[in-house]
Amino acid sequence: MKRNWIGQAVLGLALAGLAATGAAAQEFTFKLHHFLGQQAPAQTDMLEPWARQVEQNSGGRVKIEIFPNMTLGGRPPELIQQARDGVVDLVWTLNGYTPGLFPRTEVFELPFVFVNDPKAANLAMREMFESDLKEEYKGVEVMFLHAHAGQAIQTRDKLVRQPSDLKGLKMRIPTRTGAWVIEALGAAPAAMPVPELPQALQKGVVDGAFIPWEIIPALKIQDQTKYQIEGHDQTRFGTSIFQVSMNKARWDALPPEIQKAFRDASDEAWLAKAGDTWRAIDERGIKVAVAAGNEHITLTPEETNAFQAALEPVVYRWIGEVKGQGIDGEALVKKARELIAKHGGSN
Repeated sequence: MKRNWIGQAVLGLALAGLAATGAAAQEFTFKLHHFLGQQAPAQTDMLEPWARQVEQNSGGRVKIEIFPNMTLGGRPPELIQQARDGVVDLVWTLNGYTPGLFPRTEVFELPFVFVNDPKAANLAMREMFESDLKEEYKGVEVMFLHAHAGQAIQTRDKLVRQPSDLKGLKMRIPTRTGAWVIEALGAAPAAMPVPELPQALQKGVVDGAFIPWEIIPALKIQDQTKYQIEGHDQTRFGTSIFQVSMNKARWDALPPEIQKAFRDASDEAWLAKAGDTWRAIDERGIKVAVAAGNEHITLTPEETNAFQAALEPVVYRWIGEVKGQGIDGEALVKKARELIAKHGGSN
């Protein structure tokens, strides 16, 4: 009887081991790498809820581990290549960190193509993706593209109310289209990943930045600046476009039901929610700056119009730039503006 009991126990352990192996074989673990800190709203308010929704959609078969602050190595501009090479499974990254790599999508960065509505921009990009944008995302499978609330002006100590007030200033910007904005306003662009901005402001390497309010609490920008400036009706001077993308080979190897778990978590409703999320994050950020004693400046409609006139040449510069790559930039601008208006934008 003792030998029989031992045999049954061994058989039970073996069967449990086989069951565990089978369960493990049904699990899919993904590493998501990004460039901001663990407490940044990008992670807490967007990436974590999205990841948990994918996991829920999969019935627990998917696990997404988030690695913030470049903890898996490299620098922020290397994220897209890490995804393409399969060094990581997923990335959240800023398109503008790799200038010229996503030229068609840049249309949504342009000043007064994007005005003040991240939700509308998100939905417009979704509508244009298959027909106009997809071909520049080779090597990855895009989960979703999104905008933030847009580039406002934040300065150490210079009050800006008209384009000429920026003349001669050194201003940080993350994208090449943003650099054209700064040049059109008579300032000097300084490119750097956003985590480097606080020290650059503190040391006077830059006089300010074109950047949304949402980054203020995460990087304590309120301690390095005096003025936060935006146009009438929350008008911004262009925006940045971000992507959450997966290594293409990893995506292609997934069974359809797991792909569906990702797709359902990245649908139109999610993009609308993401737009609202970034607007809310932005409003929290400006409250932090004002509470610290900074001055929040809203330009008058006339002052805003002066910036629009000064920045219209940036749109034509972009159209000419992409024409050399065989891209009809004028058609993309027209379509982007129409779709942003359709989805609730104000231009």
